[in-house]
Amino acid sequence: MLKVLIPTIALALTGWTVPIKQLWPTTLAYSSIIALISLNWLISPMETGWSFLGLHMATDSLSTPLLVLTCWLLPLMILASQNHISPEPENRQRMYITLLISLQIFLIMAFGATEVIMFYVMFEATLIPTLIIITRWGNQLERLNAGTYFLFYTLAGSLPLLVALLLLQSNTGTLSLLTLQFNPAMPLITYADKLWWAGCLIAFLVKMPLYGAHLWLPKAHVEAPIAGSMVLAAVLLKLGGYGMMRMMIMLEPLTKELSYPFIIFALWGIIMTGSICLRQTDLKRLIAYSSVSHMGLVAAGILIQTPWGFSGALILMIAHGLTSSALFCLANTNYERTHSRTLLLARGLQMILPLMAAWWFIASLANLALPPLPNLMGELVIIVSLFNWSWWTIALTGAGTLITAAYSLYVFLTTQRGPLPQPIIAIAPSHSREHLLMALHLLPLLLLIFKPELILGWTA
Repeated sequence: MLKVLIPTIALALTGWTVPIKQLWPTTLAYSSIIALISLNWLISPMETGWSFLGLHMATDSLSTPLLVLTCWLLPLMILASQNHISPEPENRQRMYITLLISLQIFLIMAFGATEVIMFYVMFEATLIPTLIIITRWGNQLERLNAGTYFLFYTLAGSLPLLVALLLLQSNTGTLSLLTLQFNPAMPLITYADKLWWAGCLIAFLVKMPLYGAHLWLPKAHVEAPIAGSMVLAAVLLKLGGYGMMRMMIMLEPLTKELSYPFIIFALWGIIMTGSICLRQTDLKRLIAYSSVSHMGLVAAGILIQTPWGFSGALILMIAHGLTSSALFCLANTNYERTHSRTLLLARGLQMILPLMAAWWFIASLANLALPPLPNLMGELVIIVSLFNWSWWTIALTGAGTLITAAYSLYVFLTTQRGPLPQPIIAIAPSHSREHLLMALHLLPLLLLIFKPELILGWTA
């Protein structure tokens, strides 16, 4: 673990010492090397439980794919931000890169933590850099409002979790993930016990977010700069799913009836947010609501507590992380040229940027879960496990899949096909930096087709 964490901490210091002309190439090269080193974690034997075990951190088959995704994303965020941050004053550029690196440090420590309290502290610590990125480098005046929503939704969900964890510590005497799974589960007899159960999960359900507690996400995505949107969609939402999986081991025999309302919200949310996507005019808001829809499926897969459900949830989290981040990058390339997120104002772009249209096509197909992409594998595994749990769920998941296909194709057709508006004929051509960025998002997704066991999780 330390062979990735220590270079990442050193990278944060490098951002302040390197000359400004070499700032972006140096941090990009350094973070790319860290991303390549992190791939070493995937080599570890997946069946043996914990590996790379240190005093406070370790990896296992659940955290490894998320750790690698976190490390993979930093060079991509630096690549994507370069165009609109480089004209800013020197200190602001350095601060921006330092915030991105600090976010990676907190995320590595959150996903690698073997103590639940350490995970909780890092889970909360990720709020600070994200909040600064949204409120300082956001696009419009509403960014302060979006930051407030983001902070208070997440904090309101997280404080009951702290109380629940302290209660768990006093009852079991340990909060180590290595030993908690062997402890006898707490019986849920009184209403206080049931509130404790809810406290353990609500923080993660808000973070995912579950439909009903999702209002902070579209606001945060729309106002955040490109790196903020990328890390929020690709990794920060996955913290919720990861935390739920970890807590579900402790709550496993107890949650059969208590999960029902949350599963209903998750499945209903797939249809509702998909329907909202169909009538969106704002491109970034559409992609944000699409994230809520996909994470609803992940939440349902985790809450039924079957090995298939867990595997499908992990596969879909990784696949969705790469896909939604790629879609936000594509939306940003449009925004940098047309200075508008409105779908109707930036249409027919295939005429001017034909290669970008190819990336749009692949990303849209990945979003609607085209076979044989990992997105489809994750969705199918979750849908089958939900069907096995209750056959009524097929109506909701099936309708959700159809709506997802409809809005994914709608986005592609609206942005790329049709007549080209007169004012945007003279826009700048696409750069090799942008094509590299898209390739680094979508190639891992395509390569996972050939070795999906890397992200299968516990049933590998």
